[in-house]
Amino acid sequence: MPKIETFLQTVQTSATENTLHKITLGNKRDQTSLLKNVFVKEILLKEIQTLSFVYRNTTNDITKNFSVSDGILEIKKLLTTSFYNADLYTNTKTLYYTNNKLDKDKIVTKNLVTPVEVIPQLHNKQKNHLLQSNEFYLKELGVSASNGNIKKEMQHKFRQINKYVEIIDGILKNTEIHNNFSVVDMGSGKGYLTFALHNFLQQKNKGIKVKGIEWRDDLVQKCNHIATLAKYHGLQFIKGSIKDTQLQNIDMLIALHACDTATDDAIYKGIKANAKFIICAPCCHKQIRKQMAPTNSLQYITKHGILLERQAEMVTDTIRSLILEANGYKTKIFDFIEQEDTPKNVLIVGTKTAYSDTIYTENMNKVKSLKELFGIKQHYLETLF
Repeated sequence: MPKIETFLQTVQTSATENTLHKITLGNKRDQTSLLKNVFVKEILLKEIQTLSFVYRNTTNDITKNFSVSDGILEIKKLLTTSFYNADLYTNTKTLYYTNNKLDKDKIVTKNLVTPVEVIPQLHNKQKNHLLQSNEFYLKELGVSASNGNIKKEMQHKFRQINKYVEIIDGILKNTEIHNNFSVVDMGSGKGYLTFALHNFLQQKNKGIKVKGIEWRDDLVQKCNHIATLAKYHGLQFIKGSIKDTQLQNIDMLIALHACDTATDDAIYKGIKANAKFIICAPCCHKQIRKQMAPTNSLQYITKHGILLERQAEMVTDTIRSLILEANGYKTKIFDFIEQEDTPKNVLIVGTKTAYSDTIYTENMNKVKSLKELFGIKQHYLETLF
């Protein structure tokens, strides 16, 4: 039996036995194609077993639902026309199907040490969100329609916004939201999270202050206009850059997807402003990647571009975490949302504790050790102090 048929038969069996967790299709055949990946999950649609496909394009996501038999035919079509690779995750094993340009295919199976329970998701169940879909600002920002329903093409954005707010709610769990509790969103962009966070925190204290800093004047004007219409008196958007913005004694600093060293500028601003919480979702890691030149065995890893990039991400964010800890913050780094929704998936959270010279020296020595290990001369965040 051809390898692709073996793979599809396993998909059929896992779907029938309700052991299918997810399928990912990648490594596109045509590099000019706008279709980047396809993600498949098993769901219950009106109590009917269904395979739900998310087509990840460069500019948007498209969701389509198929019966199991039609879904398997769609997977076969995609593997013969659009992608070389497919990964099947079940409750007991993972199957990696690969095909190459010479049309030679193979399957690698990896058994799980501990089986996991797989329960098909209910597509039509009511989800519990911290945010209401019919909020005025969501309509004005184009996330929801005039009837209050989230637009199909904005479902992923609404999930992201809710997940961010959910995480921030958890961070603030044991924190008193006092009058004039201040939040600064560095690089607020279109204001999705800025509005959502203001709306959410207002429910805890009407006196909260949220400020969005954005370089693009048209976005600043638009967001201020929506804030005025919504009568959000504690919300303000200001034109400016992360690097040049002056801050003093704020409670929370947020910087989501600030590119490369802009994340470091935001962290530095938060530390200097004595922020109780610093929350960053880094984007790009060019500064360290250009420097990395280890002379030890790590050179065997960093000679490969994709592995160099991954190492640069890990090292950059680890050093950011250590510098935060050196300055009196307890840090956490974690994935905040599923990979299907955004590839920019790492969140760095710093919570202010207490500064000491001993802690500072210990952590900066760790930074020094990491730099020596990877042949790095200097991390940009160091130069700001």
